[in-house]
Amino acid sequence: MCGLLGFLTADAATADVVDKVYDALHCMRHRGPDERGTWHDDHMIFGFNRLSIIDIEHSHQPLRWGPPENPQRYALTFNGEIYNYLELRAELAQAHAEEFPDGRIFATEGDSEAIVAAFHYWGAAAVRRLRGMFALAIWDTETKELFIARDPFGIKPLFLATGPGGTAFASEKKSLLDLLPALGLSDDLDPRALEHYTVLQYVPEPETLHAGIRRLESGTYATVREGADPVVTRYFRPDFRAEPIAAGAERERFREIAAALEDSVAKHMRADVTVGSFLSGGIDSTAVAALAMRHNPKLITFTTGFEREGYSEVDVAAESAAAIGARHIVKVVSPAEFAAAIPEIVWYLDDPVADPALVPLYFVAKEARKHVKVVLSGEGADELFGGYTIYREPLSLKPFEYLPRGLRRLAGRLSDRIPDGTRGKSLLHRGSLTLEERYYGNARSFSDAQLRAVLREFRPEWTHRDVTAPIYAESAGWDPVARMQHLDLFTWLRGDILVKADKMTMANSLELRVPFLDSEVLKVAEGLPYDSKITKDTTKFALRQALDGIVPAHVLHRAKLGFPVPLRHWLRGTELFEWAQVQIADSQTDHLLDKAAIKGMLDEHRAGRSDHSRRLWTLLVFMVWHGIFVEDRIKPDIQEPVYPVSL
Repeated sequence: MCGLLGFLTADAATADVVDKVYDALHCMRHRGPDERGTWHDDHMIFGFNRLSIIDIEHSHQPLRWGPPENPQRYALTFNGEIYNYLELRAELAQAHAEEFPDGRIFATEGDSEAIVAAFHYWGAAAVRRLRGMFALAIWDTETKELFIARDPFGIKPLFLATGPGGTAFASEKKSLLDLLPALGLSDDLDPRALEHYTVLQYVPEPETLHAGIRRLESGTYATVREGADPVVTRYFRPDFRAEPIAAGAERERFREIAAALEDSVAKHMRADVTVGSFLSGGIDSTAVAALAMRHNPKLITFTTGFEREGYSEVDVAAESAAAIGARHIVKVVSPAEFAAAIPEIVWYLDDPVADPALVPLYFVAKEARKHVKVVLSGEGADELFGGYTIYREPLSLKPFEYLPRGLRRLAGRLSDRIPDGTRGKSLLHRGSLTLEERYYGNARSFSDAQLRAVLREFRPEWTHRDVTAPIYAESAGWDPVARMQHLDLFTWLRGDILVKADKMTMANSLELRVPFLDSEVLKVAEGLPYDSKITKDTTKFALRQALDGIVPAHVLHRAKLGFPVPLRHWLRGTELFEWAQVQIADSQTDHLLDKAAIKGMLDEHRAGRSDHSRRLWTLLVFMVWHGIFVEDRIKPDIQEPVYPVSL
């Protein structure tokens, strides 16, 4: 694991630029407290902060490798873990040992050399063979070409900026901000990305709030030459088209799911350090922890919650830990801790994410880092196996499919005349819309009218369809649940869930691994038919059947809760109301936001006339972000990491 940073200059790599790269590494010191440094040749500069997980003694970065005729041909810097690296090393060694004088292709025991050797022999196609999470960069000193890539799901981030001065990339956007002048770029904000953020509650890939910095999208790679723009290629295209299960073959399919997940957890346990597991009390994290216990009977599990009733799964998680025999540690977050941590958390995020669950995640990661260096978690199960309640919506709206398009539109116009809060209004409205019009992920926050009231430069043509239309085009003809899953893989999962997971764990120099987001698990999930995912009674039907006997009975059919935050109550009470008032008053965002309208929303919310909690949180998080990265008014106290390597 590491925080990587690179600069391919348009001219020569001067000492001044090398120094700038080294200094910029300090912004992501939390990603690699064990080692920090730079390497460069005439045009390519690599910087890295390393967190040692596998082959602690030898896998230093950048790693140099090459064939016998040029042993130093490639330089690699790499953030992530390749879980099938042992298998890849064995395959490459068997196929090419005779080319090397002593028969030894590899000088280390880690996964990094497997990546470079695979790239040398298989080219860009090598990324399809990597089973794991990664953001990587390979510099070919012969061809003078840079190759960068991200894992299929986007577990590991990679930001990218190209200007007259060259191309720079980094694990953290904040590190690139210091390099924008050297690239010949400004730090102007992107107004369309801001509007997308307010609608979606996250900034969708490839955008960032800075116009000069983009993200290399999940499941893509890019090649870059000196003085040229990156050429990006998508290599990952999941296919959720259903395959009917033959009568009597259901049990075999369930066994395939269980076997794939068990194999994935086993490979995700590969590490030279202690591995723990997050445990929320739900089926996904419990399954991962239960399977991990088979490889480490001394597994430690971690959970978090709040003191307010109904906003904690601490008791259920403790019961689950006891049922599987794990040592369990709980972190309870107080409202005061929650508020005090917000500036620091937003700094780590790089771009705002308006998901309040990232705050308790930050605290449980902080607690876990006192005991372990790696944790497993259950992210991705909902997208792969149909776990969100919203995926059942097509069942309730099915009668509308039999209506002519004109009648469906009439139903929508009728819904506009029904008073808010009247039973049936929402059903009529949703039934009048196509899937592409009504579903854009789990974010349901601002209406156009509400957004127009708070955004100074609201543009009605900038809609969620900017983001979702190209994704929906890929799934034409699939069943509606499959299309929703596919959309969430490229929106909510990579824009919210994986961002908060990566940022909040790496903020604490803790590596998070997600066994559900594995190529082999995806294979058994892709072809599941509609009724193996969603029924009138449950979600994730096939997964629940597969985990019967692995997950304790009290968890197997429990409704999803996760890490809920009592935001609605806190913004009405003393816990966060005064904090919110201060943020609105002090923020210098008047040119972007109507602060009087936002203050009115806060007062309405406190009076109980409306629940504006998610909308307010979206705007408040942006104000904090703006105060840190634009105004330089808010200065979080970011501590130097002091964690020992020996954990």
